[in-house]
Amino acid sequence: MHSDSQLDAQGLMCPEPLMLVRNRVREMKPGEVLYITATDPSTHRDLVNYCRFIGHELLQAQTSHAPLEYWIRKKA
Repeated sequence: MHSDSQLDAQGLMCPEPLMLVRNRVREMKPGEVLYITATDPSTHRDLVNYCRFIGHELLQAQTSHAPLEYWIRKKA
């Protein structure tokens, strides 16, 4: 899947991946896609809730094996 920006949060524990994602998304333009890799399983819960609360779109999540992968589109 295409992404405009990438973020490697592997090895970081909650809440660090979410904090990095929030900071990176703030720098992005509406409609751009962020690709995230992570290893902490709680990142999934955090990103799902973050997207639901803020209004960004979680396009895809791969959580069956490490690294976990996520694609988020910044809301327009």
